Amino acid sequence: MAVRLPAPRRRRQLLDVALDVFGRHGYHQSSMDDVAEAAGVTKPVLYQHFGSKRELFLELLNDVGTQIMDEVVLATANASGPRQQVEAGFAAYFGFVASHATAFQLLFGGARESDEEFVRVTRNVQEAMANAVAALITADIDDEHRSLLAHGVVGLAEGTSRHWVSHDLDLDPDRLAARVADLAWAGLRGVRPR
Repeated sequence: MAVRLPAPRRRRQLLDVALDVFGRHGYHQSSMDDVAEAAGVTKPVLYQHFGSKRELFLELLNDVGTQIMDEVVLATANASGPRQQVEAGFAAYFGFVASHATAFQLLFGGARESDEEFVRVTRNVQEAMANAVAALITADIDDEHRSLLAHGVVGLAEGTSRHWVSHDLDLDPDRLAARVADLAWAGLRGVRPR
């Protein structure tokens, strides 16, 4: 019998278990039965929190996106200057990927591409991340230029992480962040209005 948890804690537990289940088996091969069993709850308890597997997966994608975004925003807010913000942002992003590779793959992996709504959630995460990065770019450029550069910076983090995870590379997230930050900072320093 499942231990009775307050609703927010149970919901968090179910999301964490669902991440593991979907991460191991994929969306299509996983069932609500699998999630309920892994969480040690009945299906009715699971359905009290999530009306369907699709609803659970969408919330999980949003949850992962919020987590990575929160870590990057916090890290850049605590940095002492622009150069430090660049490295701190990459360090937070890569630190998240190192600690939560399954979550990263769930959000940015190929399985989500089979469903337009799943893709939309991922795009919303990318857009929110780019908006946060754009707010940190202080160059004297117009908003469209700033947005394009911000999307490029986000693409650096995501593309590097995809390569890292797909090749199961043994990399130190802080060292990786320093290397990618060097590239991004060199480029951002040269930005000028056109």
